[in-house]
Amino acid sequence: MNVLIVEDEISLAREIALFLKSENFLCDLAHTGLEASEKIAVNLYDFVLLDLGLPDYNGLDLISEAKKAGSEASFIIITARGAVEDKVKGLDLGADDYIPKPFALIELLSRINAVARRKFNIKNQDIVLGKFVIQVQSRKITCNDKAVDLTKKEYDLLQYLVLNHDKVLTRQQLYEHIWGNILDDDYDSNFIDVHIKNVRKKLTNHAPAPWLETVRGVGYKVAAGR
Repeated sequence: MNVLIVEDEISLAREIALFLKSENFLCDLAHTGLEASEKIAVNLYDFVLLDLGLPDYNGLDLISEAKKAGSEASFIIITARGAVEDKVKGLDLGADDYIPKPFALIELLSRINAVARRKFNIKNQDIVLGKFVIQVQSRKITCNDKAVDLTKKEYDLLQYLVLNHDKVLTRQQLYEHIWGNILDDDYDSNFIDVHIKNVRKKLTNHAPAPWLETVRGVGYKVAAGR
C-alpha cells in the first residue's frame, strides 16, 4: 500500500514511516497542509494518515478538498484533539477512522488493515483464484499446496491487482503503487510489462491463470470470477 503521512511532528512522522515500511508499505511524508495538498493532487495514495493540527491548514479542509478532487485514498485521522465534534466532522467528510494521540504503532497498523479489508472487500485472509490461494497475512501464494516462488515486488504487484479485482489498473497506477511516486514522465512503462510477464510465467508453471488478464492499450486486471 502507498501511504501519505501528514504530520508536522517530524520525529513522529519518521517513526510511523519506519514502522510501516517494515510492514511492506510505501511511505511518503508531508509536514504541512500545503505540501500534503500538492502531493495528493499529483500522486495516487491508498491511505492518508492525517494530523488535523497542521501549522498552515485545517486537516478537515484537506479531507474535503481531496474528496472533491476525486481522491480514492482512505483517510485515517491522527490527532491530539479530543473534541467529539472534530471526530464527527472528519467522519462526515469521508474519513475512514480516527485514532487519538498517543497511540501504539501496532494499533495503527491494525486500524489500517481493518480499513483495507473493508475497502477491498476482503472477508478472510485467503483469496482463492482458480487453483491458486493468496495468503494475504503471510504474503504467500500457493497452488495445490505448493509455494509459487515470486520475488517481493512480483508478489506486491500481483496482490495489488488481486485486491483491486475486476478493476483495470494502468501501468502508471501499478508503477506508482508498487515502486513509489513518479515525479516526472521519464519512466519505462515496459517495466511493468516485464514484471507481469515474469509473474504469469511463474504462475503457469503450476497451473493456468486465465484470471490475470491483459487489457490492451490500458493495463492489467484480475478477473475474480475466472
